[in-house]
Amino acid sequence: MPQLPALLTDWFTAKGWSVHPHQQAMFDRADRPATLLIAPTGGGKTMAGFLPTLAELAEGQHQGLHTLYVSPLKALAADIKRNLRTPVDEIGLAVRIEDRTGDTSATQKKRQRADPPHILLTTPESLALLTSYEDAPRMFAGLRRVVVDEIHALAESKRGDQLMLALARLQTLCPDLRRVGLSATVEDPQAIARFLARHPDPCEILLADPGPDPDIAMLETEEMPPWSGGGAAYAIPAVLEQIRRHKTTLIFHNTRAQAEIFFHNLWLANDEGLPIGIHHGSLDRAQRERVEAAMVRGELRAIVCTGSLDLGIDWGDVDLVIQIGAPKNVKRLVQRIGRANHRYNAPSKALLVPANRFEVVECIAALEAVRAHALDGDPRGPGPRDVLCQHILIAACSGPFDADALFAEMTSAGPYADLARSEFDACLDFCATGGYALRAYDRWQRLQQRPDGQWQLRDPRSAQRIRQNIGTIQDTDTLKVRLRRNRGGKPLGEVEEGFAASLTPGDTFLIGGQIVRYEGLREMVVEVSRRADKKPKIATFMGTKFATSTQLSARILDLFAQDHWPQLPRHTAEWLALQRQVSRLPERGRLLVESFPQDGREHLCVYGFAGRNAMQTLGLLLTKRMEETGLNPLGFVATDYAVLIWGLEATTDPVPLFEIDSLRAGLDQWLAGNAVMKRTFRASATIAGLIERNLGGQRKTGRQATFSSDILYDTLLKYDPDHLMMQITRAEAMRGLVDFGRIEEMIARVGTRIDLIRLDRVTPLAAPLFLEVGRVPVQGAAEERLLAEESARLLADAGLTA
Repeated sequence: MPQLPALLTDWFTAKGWSVHPHQQAMFDRADRPATLLIAPTGGGKTMAGFLPTLAELAEGQHQGLHTLYVSPLKALAADIKRNLRTPVDEIGLAVRIEDRTGDTSATQKKRQRADPPHILLTTPESLALLTSYEDAPRMFAGLRRVVVDEIHALAESKRGDQLMLALARLQTLCPDLRRVGLSATVEDPQAIARFLARHPDPCEILLADPGPDPDIAMLETEEMPPWSGGGAAYAIPAVLEQIRRHKTTLIFHNTRAQAEIFFHNLWLANDEGLPIGIHHGSLDRAQRERVEAAMVRGELRAIVCTGSLDLGIDWGDVDLVIQIGAPKNVKRLVQRIGRANHRYNAPSKALLVPANRFEVVECIAALEAVRAHALDGDPRGPGPRDVLCQHILIAACSGPFDADALFAEMTSAGPYADLARSEFDACLDFCATGGYALRAYDRWQRLQQRPDGQWQLRDPRSAQRIRQNIGTIQDTDTLKVRLRRNRGGKPLGEVEEGFAASLTPGDTFLIGGQIVRYEGLREMVVEVSRRADKKPKIATFMGTKFATSTQLSARILDLFAQDHWPQLPRHTAEWLALQRQVSRLPERGRLLVESFPQDGREHLCVYGFAGRNAMQTLGLLLTKRMEETGLNPLGFVATDYAVLIWGLEATTDPVPLFEIDSLRAGLDQWLAGNAVMKRTFRASATIAGLIERNLGGQRKTGRQATFSSDILYDTLLKYDPDHLMMQITRAEAMRGLVDFGRIEEMIARVGTRIDLIRLDRVTPLAAPLFLEVGRVPVQGAAEERLLAEESARLLADAGLTA
């Protein structure tokens, strides 16, 4: 059994520390080809991952790059660099540690390639770029280890697929390369192990002592949560009180917009002038770094934040985490909880703050899941082909390649282990010619085959353009909303692309308190006309939101099945009891559909619990089916758990509406008629290299990129509808914005067990959906009072009080 060098053991002893069992186990397995360590936050995962590296470098004989550390966040790389310097400096090791991210200067990047440090901390994008250079074999010649931190977060996105292809390339250059994955939250260790290891090599899984369960509860507030809304403004006095009681509090939100609004309201109520900061991905880098530095120095009492602080950054004295709004995903909640008391065997302390009454139920279900150590997560499909196309171009940048060898290399990456040779050949042909409909255009003739059978760049100068566009992260652009024929006038506001993409001409929605009709998308401007004469069809846009996970939805339904709810606050338990009395509560294996009149309109409420994206899609498809059958729907609103449709006719038999083949046919027609496919096409075509976002150091605006991608999409749709990019686009659209898979899963689960209950008025569970319509701010105190009065009347109809 290998022994830790005396330099390291003496350092541990001087610190009064002992090596944790999982750290020793990682050291003992230093020569294994792949190891996945799952250890709690604060459990010394980073030291466990780097112990073999420090031990080998302590011998002082290694030249060049020894260990590569890859993380999802630039801030995480900077944090690890700071933490690693401490033992290296205190032990006196002659070890260079540097980071390489988008923030690293061009001069330093050039020097790193010529004279790499012993330990390089980087991100998937920067690593992919490094593998694209002709001198990559020289730079990585001595590489021994790769440490992938927060591997669960990378495994959920295309960034992880890109990383695994880059590691496959490194493994070709360094056959004895050892891989280490680190994470605190893995719901399926075997799946992550397959993702990490070179196929078909094994990956050993090490489970550390999980430590004590977190101290987690719901925040008690004097005021009850509202029936709808996502801001949790009601809880600000109680949140401020918690900030006063603790050293440093992280206040997590699910969206950047909600974080901004909450921070503004918190600051207005902060009469004592407590130092409070805000941190999210849209902030200027200098501002983020100022906040991070103040956190490290312990100068802030609270930080309002988003997913930008989800991962394992050690922020010193954080002793409380507050989650505003239902977490939607248990794994994300556990990750966020771990930011408090970032120490081994110290329980993390966290409080949940439901934003509205229904989220009380979801928060209780999430608390129970955390206590049961039940993480959620959906299995990922095969590695996406747009990333594969980008990697082929990256390989060509580094020099000529053999197609058979590249295919073997790519299928050694976990996400692409089942890739068919025909799929690879189609991607190679696309990279070489652009595909059938684009072969005539010189700009997409990028690869050529040499007489010896090897493939190379047709024009070596194109390598620079390919490198400028490496990456899988797509910007979330917002689009201006303007009245048609008023292009120079003041915009009514902005909506996110995802919302605009779901619209079909004629749809109406609320913005800035006004009802408008969607006319079309013109050069990145959403053109609308005013429609004050009718209610909006799509009640409101929500901004980017997480969808409630399948597992958490199932826990909510299990909670509904209980006879009574001692774990719920009295007001919420009474609400559910009243629902059961006047109608029934949704059940697993059945689909509850309620029908009732309200305000002179017939309403249909479908409790699908399939997540926000899927329920939004279901609303669009059901209204389409209802139009076909003469039920005259007028509009709908969707949440994570239900869709409420209003129209002129009552539904007497809902079963035919849910016939899956008809819904699928409706989906095809709907996709053809709106911008979802074009938006998805643009994202995938950018990743695959068909569209360039960066050109000669200049970044194209969203408008320019959309204009060129729209032309390409229309051309392929007309002349080559089975083009590789069209196949990729359809697969991505079905999985992403549309989330049709969860609708199919729901219908398969319930079959024809659809319960229609006809009632004479709105039900308690449906009432909050009516208030979703009023989520967009209205102008003026008079309108606010009218809205409040309308809400009170509606709730009274359902037997509820505000």
